[in-house]
Order: sequence, then structure tokens, then C-alpha cells
Amino acid sequence: MRPLPVPRADGEMEMNEMTKLEGRMTKEDRKAFTLFELLVLIAIIGTLAALAVAALSSIQEKAHITQDMNNLRQIALATQTYLNDNDGAYFLPTSNWMKSLHPKYLSNWKIFQSPFDKRAASENDTSAPVSYGFNANAISGSSSLMSDNITNPSVFIVFGPAQSTGATVSFTGTAAAPVTINKAGGALGGTHSNRKRINACMADLHVENMLWTTYKDSSSDTTATQRWTP
Repeated sequence: MRPLPVPRADGEMEMNEMTKLEGRMTKEDRKAFTLFELLVLIAIIGTLAALAVAALSSIQEKAHITQDMNNLRQIALATQTYLNDNDGAYFLPTSNWMKSLHPKYLSNWKIFQSPFDKRAASENDTSAPVSYGFNANAISGSSSLMSDNITNPSVFIVFGPAQSTGATVSFTGTAAAPVTINKAGGALGGTHSNRKRINACMADLHVENMLWTTYKDSSSDTTATQRWTP
């Protein structure tokens, strides 16, 4: 330990020793944060954390949108094969359209479940969650709709998310009974992008990420009447 400076007879320290002591104290004081610096640091960390959470949420939603579109594409491919095997005729009005595809054309029930559907996945042929519906207008009447009879295949919606009535995204369909969709469905918005957009599969079997207002038959769209009616 360094010895303390020896005071003079009159009680004062040597000037050079006092200067050295003050220099050491100043260096030690500079190592500590002031309260203001600490508050600024906390604010910066909080801002970075909020940005990280927002970025993670955006990435997760984009992944869900992509998976949702991939599910619809797989259903579309299976439907195309089904149409090829049935001379261009869609599912019988009295049949469960999902079981017309599963398991012959689609081996897993999980393809029928949207990533926006929070229910537990299942491969049970009765209780498996089903998030997508078939256009109800395509199964009306006593006979199957023929693909050749659709006026505008690139606009006519065949498959889309079959949401439940409510302010939040939710689904109730199961493999037990056919799940259908129509423009008068009870959902209050799309499945993503703050409920402003939704994915849908058209009769030409392309999948589109579209505005909810367009999906719901916007009056400003000249093809609106062909979207839900063959």
C-alpha cells in the first residue's frame, strides 16, 4: 500500500502529493456511470428490444403466409389430379370433399390445416382440424360442377381459409364434415397483414395473396360477380 503523504507541521499536505491524489480520484470517478447515463442506456436497450420483437413478429407472419400458400398449392395439385381422374368433374355435392382428396391424393391431414389455425394438429380421420373450405357454389345442385363450365377460372375462388365468425382469426372445421366458404362468411377480416389480406386458390389452380376487400367481392372490381359464382 502506498503511504499517505506526510502533512506539514501546519497541517497542509505537500502540493505535489495532493495533485497526484486528486488525479487518482478523478480516474476512479470516471469508471462509474452517472444516473443520467444509466437511464439513457436503459432507454436504448428498451428501444432495441422493441425493434427486435417487431422484426421477429414480421418474419414469423411472412413464414405463416408462405406456408399457408404452400398448403393451398398442394390442395390445388391434388385437386387437379382428382379432376383428371374424374373427367373434369369436381366433388359430388353429397360427398366430403376433403375425404375425396385424403388419403389418395393428399396423405396428411396437416396440409388441410392453416399455420394461422392455432388448434393442435391431428391425423385423425374425424377430428383432424380443417382450415380451408371449398366454394359452396361449386357443390350446389344435384351433380358435380364441371371445371369447363367455370366462366373465369383465374378469378373464381375454389379454396380459401374457412374462418369462424369473430374479431380474431379462428377456425372450427374438422375432417368429420365438408368445410365450405362463401362471400357472406362471418369473418371480419383476412388471416394476415392486420387482417387486410388473405390467400385463396382459384379455379385455374393458381394461389393468390389478395386484399380482404377483393376477396369479399368488392363492388369496384369488374370481375366480382365471377369470383363466387361459376
